Amino acid sequence: MFSDATISRMPLYLRELQQLHRAGQTRVQSGVLAKRLGLNDSQVRRDLSGFGSLGQRGVGYDVKGLIQTIQNTLGSDRSWNVILVGVGNLGRALSGYRGFEQQGFRLVGVFDSDPGKIGTKLGLLTIRPLEEIDDLVQSEDVELAIVSVPANAAVSVAHRLEMAGITGILNFAPVTVSKPQSSTTVVNVDLAVELQRLAFAVMKSKE
Repeated sequence: MFSDATISRMPLYLRELQQLHRAGQTRVQSGVLAKRLGLNDSQVRRDLSGFGSLGQRGVGYDVKGLIQTIQNTLGSDRSWNVILVGVGNLGRALSGYRGFEQQGFRLVGVFDSDPGKIGTKLGLLTIRPLEEIDDLVQSEDVELAIVSVPANAAVSVAHRLEMAGITGILNFAPVTVSKPQSSTTVVNVDLAVELQRLAFAVMKSKE
């Protein structure tokens, strides 16, 4: 079993390995991954030791094999249908992020409560009213949702998504949405909080 801290680093390893693979590199040393990610060599070896004997001393790791193994672990070796709720500035930016699809996350629906936005196009998709979430979740077998609504709407939107059958919510609203009393998993991402953490780290580095 991997620790939560190790699992949190797996997507970072995957990103770097995919970049190396696209560049034509077939093997990589743990020290190279460590340097690219700002970690130490022993930390990388400990994290990847849970996969067994994928690495060889003096030879390194097979890049393609390690990519496949990490994808299997993270569940990104399959395609996930995703919906987006909230088409403000952040929502529009998220909808256009190509990295989602490259990692197997396919945006199949966008929703908003603003009558002025409903029926208009966002890329190839038409913005739909919140009342149609249930139908799309069922017809497209959607399991994941991205929420980028105002703070005062986040909890009610999360509840609506839970009731519709969504099992994973990535919440960008500037408020913490607690895990519902169900199997639904919520990950809260507050960009302002991350900047505050960065500012604190910069201040500490100057002491």
